[in-house]
Amino acid sequence: MTLMVCVICAIGFGLIAVLVGNAKIQNFDHTIISVIQGIEAPRLTTIMKFFTMIGNGIPIAIITFVVMIVLYTFLGHRRELIFLVCVVIGSALLNTLLKLIFQRARPDINRIAEAHGYSFPSGHSMAAFTLYGVIAFLVWKHVPTTIGRVTIIILSSLFITFIGVSRIYLGVHYPSDILGGYLMSACWLTGSIWVYQRYLERSERTRSTH
Repeated sequence: MTLMVCVICAIGFGLIAVLVGNAKIQNFDHTIISVIQGIEAPRLTTIMKFFTMIGNGIPIAIITFVVMIVLYTFLGHRRELIFLVCVVIGSALLNTLLKLIFQRARPDINRIAEAHGYSFPSGHSMAAFTLYGVIAFLVWKHVPTTIGRVTIIILSSLFITFIGVSRIYLGVHYPSDILGGYLMSACWLTGSIWVYQRYLERSERTRSTH
């Protein structure tokens, strides 16, 4: 199942990348931008800046470090710790590579915040989807109740969604940047989970034969 999701997300990203390269997604982008930026208000701007902040490099690193401490100190899951680090760092490196490949300029419509570098795919969206997605995956197994698991999914989804929307609201990304970031991160995360689960299965088989 995870491998199928990985392939579907890779195809979706490829389609968006083609549309971005051919500049055939502009109507979609500008329509979504006009809707989201049309609700601009001082209090909402403060909220959106908060979500953009927690999707930035330093907060992402701090959250990752805290989760690493929990995994290692309280749960004793060293393999999960290594998996977390590899997935988060790999996502950041992949985003950097993709930005260099596509070299899409950022939008300059109603820019509320400053941002530098290329636009596609969104680094905030990829980082948020990868981090909160992998945390949900790792924590899920240690939560015994259905309510707890549903809460994890809802909270992770809200953080991922609001961080992405904040980038459009603040005028530093096109909607297609956000969607592309989500799809590539989903591809990377599900592919990584598939490899990790195969590794655990092989480890269990090896242990059972000794």
